[in-house]
Amino acid sequence: MLTAKNGRFLYITPANQVERAFLAAVEQSSADALWSVEDSLSELASLARTAGAEVVGTMSQRLRTPDPATYLGKGRANELAQLRDQLDFDLVILDDELTPAQQRNLEEITGARVIDRTALILDIFAQHAHTREGQLQVELAQLEYRLPRLTGRGHAMSRVGGGSRGATGGTGGAIGVRGPGETKLEMDRRRIRTRIAELKRDLDVVRQQRGILRRQRSAKAIPVVAIVGYTNAGKSTLFNTLTSAGVLAEHKLFATLDPTTRHITLPTHQEVLVTDTVGFIQKLPTSLVAAFRATLEEVIEADILLEVVDITHENAIEQSETVNAVLAELGTDEKPRVTALNKIDALARPGEVDTTIFPNATPVSALTGQGVPELLRRIGEVIAEGMSPVRVLVPFERGDLVAIFHQRGHVVVERQEPEGTRIEGALPPALLSMFAPFRVPRRGRITASGPTSVGPVM
Repeated sequence: MLTAKNGRFLYITPANQVERAFLAAVEQSSADALWSVEDSLSELASLARTAGAEVVGTMSQRLRTPDPATYLGKGRANELAQLRDQLDFDLVILDDELTPAQQRNLEEITGARVIDRTALILDIFAQHAHTREGQLQVELAQLEYRLPRLTGRGHAMSRVGGGSRGATGGTGGAIGVRGPGETKLEMDRRRIRTRIAELKRDLDVVRQQRGILRRQRSAKAIPVVAIVGYTNAGKSTLFNTLTSAGVLAEHKLFATLDPTTRHITLPTHQEVLVTDTVGFIQKLPTSLVAAFRATLEEVIEADILLEVVDITHENAIEQSETVNAVLAELGTDEKPRVTALNKIDALARPGEVDTTIFPNATPVSALTGQGVPELLRRIGEVIAEGMSPVRVLVPFERGDLVAIFHQRGHVVVERQEPEGTRIEGALPPALLSMFAPFRVPRRGRITASGPTSVGPVM
């Protein structure tokens, strides 16, 4: 319902009424866009439905750059106002981030509430943030987005400092506070800036706590695998299959928001930690990436990345390139990576999946578990590539070291010899000193007390 007050529009939507949304986008003719405007609008429609809106129509316009005043050209903006009378929508969603002026002008032309892609994503994040950390991050992103968009006009937005000192006398206002006072707009901005500072301090505490946990994990030399990928690629489903974590997995964009870490054991008995992270999406606002710094540091600090790609999606390559762009922004695009080409159970010929265009790719079905053993083997191999090759002969009385080698390292060959257990494989640098007394050269003579000489790392 649309009402007017003090020259401003107010929008009131009954609790049980689904908002009817119309989507619009500008196709920039001079831009070398990765996504077509049709694909981008289709994704915007999925976002709108995830947020709970009913999409009643879409519109696109080809322009060199968006109109600085109204985003769409003036003619299309007026056409949008006419369509509102026909389709009875109460919300307009634009596919790019709007300036405050563009948003305000479009609202005045159409008489409908206007939001952009960023506001829509923030709304979905707010719905799906369940932990305190997630809620802090979402609130920070929302406030930083809204701060430059605060507007006010007229006498109603200011008030005089102080107040009447009595009905019968006085000079009107308390001593020291008489004068023009502070406008309501300025007060709102000051309150938001204060709250932003508080949220950043709280999130710094979260980052410090995560840093302590990461240092503890690092001291144990347990590799960390961060699952990354485009939203709705099946990351959480794969995470559940690998870890039996029971994380919420729905066929919705950004179904899970808060990071979760679980311990798993690879087929080689090596222990690793797997972290599920927030999904990426095209046109992900830089401010949102900054607000979720505490969560995304799990990606930054991970030893390898497990990228999940929905191989059935028509824009699978574009989605993966979008993920690469976000990883590059985080400075993590060069990390070792394994790619899970997910949802092969939905393909007519899953055996024909092309694995050559993705790094260390393995076709899998997170839903049925098909291909998961091969994926785990590939993860172990990539982790081992970042370790130091060694050959050791461990005395039988040091069976604890054999167990540690299996849990923390990568075993290639293991056999029993009269002097002890010979292992060829790889170890994290942090464990090399522990096994140094038992390392042997490629052709070393072994005695019961240990190697006659400590050989070089293979």
